[in-house]
Amino acid sequence: MPRTGTRILRPPRLSAFVLAVLAWLPATFAAWYFASPLFMWPAAVLAEVVARTGFGDIVRDVDQSGATLTFATALRPGTGQAEAFVSVDVNLLLYAFGMPLLAALILAAREPAWKRHLLVGYAVLIPVAAFGALADFLKNVAITAGPAVASQTGFAAGEREAIVFSFQLASLILPAIVPAIAWVLMHRAFLERLRQHS
Repeated sequence: MPRTGTRILRPPRLSAFVLAVLAWLPATFAAWYFASPLFMWPAAVLAEVVARTGFGDIVRDVDQSGATLTFATALRPGTGQAEAFVSVDVNLLLYAFGMPLLAALILAAREPAWKRHLLVGYAVLIPVAAFGALADFLKNVAITAGPAVASQTGFAAGEREAIVFSFQLASLILPAIVPAIAWVLMHRAFLERLRQHS
């Protein structure tokens, strides 16, 4: 059997690994949900920096409350509301649900470097959550808020299409695909042992 230091790595079995992942999921989802203000803080900071840098003419302020990111804008909601401004709330958890899944996969694999893998995986998924929040915000002001608001953003037709594509990518693909790719890249040796003993 292969050794890492003094620890013996037992040959993994696919069925045991799947059961371990399922056993870890409730704990990782609970930790992710209840500690979301802490876990989502770096994503909120990154989203705010990008929003202020890239869309400073639209975004006036960005605040985090729990897992919710509120974008306060300089956009008016429409005629007859001269004192009002549009604000958009985005739930960061919608774009970070891959975090507990990745954590469960890492913990179930029981590799010696599991702590480093958790940190690397978390660091990889922070930009995914921030990108999702920004795409959601832009989709709201440029598309779903209506023509009265969208016309104030100054986005051209091609830019609006890019926003729609980014939102689809951020909401449907990246949160599920990136954790899987990150786990595979960090566990190639584990997967090889799994293949040999399955």
